Amino acid sequence: MIEIYIIFLALILDFLFGDPYFIPHPIVYIGKLISYIENKIRKSKIDLKTGGFLLLILVLMIVFIIISTILFIANKIHPVFNIVITIYLLYTSLAAKCLRDEGIKIYKVLKKGDIKKARILISYLVGRDTENLSEKEITRATVETIAENTIDGVLAPLFYIFIGFLVGMPVQFVFLYKSINTLDSMVGYTNKKYKDIGYFSAKLDDVVNFIPARIGSFFMILVGLLKYDIKNGFKIFIRDRFNHKSPNAGFPESAVAGLLNIQIGGENIYFGEKIYKPTIGDKNRTLEIEDINRTINIMYISEILFSLFFIVIVFVIGG
Repeated sequence: MIEIYIIFLALILDFLFGDPYFIPHPIVYIGKLISYIENKIRKSKIDLKTGGFLLLILVLMIVFIIISTILFIANKIHPVFNIVITIYLLYTSLAAKCLRDEGIKIYKVLKKGDIKKARILISYLVGRDTENLSEKEITRATVETIAENTIDGVLAPLFYIFIGFLVGMPVQFVFLYKSINTLDSMVGYTNKKYKDIGYFSAKLDDVVNFIPARIGSFFMILVGLLKYDIKNGFKIFIRDRFNHKSPNAGFPESAVAGLLNIQIGGENIYFGEKIYKPTIGDKNRTLEIEDINRTINIMYISEILFSLFFIVIVFVIGG
């Protein structure tokens, strides 16, 4: 089936190339669209909560129309060109190599003992204040980020690609998901500036990640069949998966903490304010720099298992 080859090629392209800076990335333009509409809303007389709803609807409508138009034109030019564009767009919706590269940058800097540079690098990935983080806190932040984004950046996009294939709109489905995810990352905060305008985006992000977080975390735990501690992975997942303010983020984080026999979560500082989050996992051993690499391994292996499972489903349904 052509769908299987398209998925396979998109995965291979992400594995090999990630997000090269010299190639235009659709998510960058979605971000610019969000910023443009947000600024227009803030300058208007619309109250911010209503404006946030309009922001969400407008972004989703515009992205859907643009993606559908691109694919329609590509198909009119030639069906093979449409397949090429589809593969490219699906590839750009995946972020495994990007996550891996950002994690490895921090890993290498920490190995050299350059805490100042590591603080700068982790600041690009997390919302917490990073100016005074220790080596262990930077390691914890990196592990938490890769674990959580194994769902947001890898397994959830794959989930919506597969669901989209079943209804003939894989690119539209995954880019609607990526738009919601980008909205949440840009305006989905609970501070004074964003709590109203980002309210609906944050809530919808919770909804669209609900199923992928649970299915994806199960496949992350299954990595324990090949390496790491699957028994503890299940134990911590069952016990600690709700130890997070997000209804979804605790699922992959508890899977990783259990597999690696480490503890994450705890105290962070956001905008100068100390915030305590429930811990996830047990301190069976001390968190170490190598846990960054181990979390990356869990991400990649779970992506392979997840993809194989859904490819089989697509193959069976497609006959």
